[in-house]
Amino acid sequence: MRRTPRPVAERLARLYAQLLDAAVPRLRHTAERNLSFAYPNETAVWRARTIDGIFASIGRLLVAFSRFPAIDKSNVQDWVRYEGFDHYVRAKERGRGVLFATAHLGNWELSAYAHALLTEPMNVVVRPLDNPLIDDLVEHRRSLSGNILLSKRDFARSILHALRANQPVGILVDQNSSAENGAFVPFFGRPACANLTFAKLAARSGAGVIPGFLIWSEAERRYILKFYPEVEMTGDAAVDTARIQAAVETAIREYPDQWLWVHRRWKTRPDGEPGLYD
Repeated sequence: MRRTPRPVAERLARLYAQLLDAAVPRLRHTAERNLSFAYPNETAVWRARTIDGIFASIGRLLVAFSRFPAIDKSNVQDWVRYEGFDHYVRAKERGRGVLFATAHLGNWELSAYAHALLTEPMNVVVRPLDNPLIDDLVEHRRSLSGNILLSKRDFARSILHALRANQPVGILVDQNSSAENGAFVPFFGRPACANLTFAKLAARSGAGVIPGFLIWSEAERRYILKFYPEVEMTGDAAVDTARIQAAVETAIREYPDQWLWVHRRWKTRPDGEPGLYD
């Protein structure tokens, strides 16, 4: 995908995504389950089309990631443009850093990579991959545009240091959390366990909290890096976490076929409530 013409790479990526869909049927099953209670009034046809869109979105992500070594300041605007950039500027002006609340929506890999080229490098919280060889490859690609990678295993001190220097930090906030580290908050009408760390870091640092997502535009044939209005923090970790998750839900509802519904987002359940997945 890196070495072929982009139209060919895109066809290859669609094929790879379709093979993933066929080879791992539990992914589609999980997406079906999630969509059935997130959108109870939609038809089976709509759900199937939405899931097809998820795999198409994964394919586009693969194309972009394969071409990171060739994406630089001279051509990044062929891939990405901003929308809502003023929200970021206003948060930066306060001098306490910016916390990007982002999600597995659109192209989260290209999002941080492109922002470093278009504006300034940022700090990105990542979870090391299980395969060390793949992890080395992915980390190398992610840092090519100047971004600093922070390990999810020990990142709080590094994040606070970056925020004190008025730097941006990106964290994926849409994944299931264990009950001991999170709180149950509304998400698509059903309690979902969300990690409290992001809200605690925001309260401790006073950083601006900006929801930001890189969304594919079929009409433009490129991505839009959308920054939404700043989420006001109260200092109450549970309340603030609910506000952050509500902002993520709003963005997903705008682009439901670009979110990673194949993730078991509602896996952790409140005490006494049965599991939602087989």
